[in-house]
Amino acid sequence: MWSRVALTITLMSGGPVMVQAQEDATDTPLLFLELNALQTVDQACRLSFIARNETGMDIEKAVFETVIFDADGAVTSLSLFDFRDLPQARPRVRQFELTSTTCDAVGRVLINGASTCTVAGEAGSEASDLCDRALSLTSRLNVELIG
Repeated sequence: MWSRVALTITLMSGGPVMVQAQEDATDTPLLFLELNALQTVDQACRLSFIARNETGMDIEKAVFETVIFDADGAVTSLSLFDFRDLPQARPRVRQFELTSTTCDAVGRVLINGASTCTVAGEAGSEASDLCDRALSLTSRLNVELIG
């Protein structure tokens, strides 16, 4: 897991330098989803995501309700994207195709929340809420990924 650490350096007169590490209080486990690419395939638009689970727990199944907006902000589709298993500290690429949609018609993508999140065999517990609490979204494209 990536961790932010603040270093405190104390200079002691004539003595050694003391270095003390303190974990940043804002350091929380994260589930990173990045919209990485859009590619036109036949009559569909393929969305490629990179998922990186830094929560400290393996996610056995993650399904997110995903809303696609056009360039004018109108909803064009609402789907469930099954990201399947997301092992701790191992990046995964997941692809989803929007049939009958060209990539230039995709203006924004909204992750509306986790429809399913299974952690340690539990789908309805506090641990399974991890997929919503830890979600961190980014996009490499001009298409915004929000949540």
